[in-house]
Amino acid sequence: MIRLQNDLISLRAIESEDIDLLFDLENDLDLWKYSNRSQPYSRDLLQKYIANAHKDIFEVRQIKFAICTLDGIAVGFIDLFDYEPLNHRAGVGLVLREQDQNKGYGKSSLELIAIYAQKYLQLHQLYANIAKENQISIQLFEGQGYTFVGIKKDWNFYEGQYHDENIYQKMIE
Repeated sequence: MIRLQNDLISLRAIESEDIDLLFDLENDLDLWKYSNRSQPYSRDLLQKYIANAHKDIFEVRQIKFAICTLDGIAVGFIDLFDYEPLNHRAGVGLVLREQDQNKGYGKSSLELIAIYAQKYLQLHQLYANIAKENQISIQLFEGQGYTFVGIKKDWNFYEGQYHDENIYQKMIE
């Protein structure tokens, strides 16, 4: 049996107990520029999202996992989004609490989500869209075998100017 766990973290379905962490991360103004957000999410809306998180990835085209330490503490989330079963691909999004960065949780999460994507969804590739200036994320994804394949010029507008977005892919077969 394949478990979404290694010697550092586990990935599990999101639960109602994750509401505070989800609320804090989704409403962190410093992160909005990386997720194309322009308004906050209410606690009520996020509770409804969690309540519907059980829906099948084939129906909603996305799935979110809580990233947990081995003692069960949620430290962030990893998503597969824009799931395309016909083309065997999906996007990957990852967010960790600032105090839990640089501990190997992001690396472990990307390893586990690739196993899940290949073994359970039969995906051929994963991709990530990363702001050109987000060097921490670029190093993380490149360290896990994602390859730079292109750039979307002036793709996002924040902080009074346009910003490029890099495209990364990882073949997982």
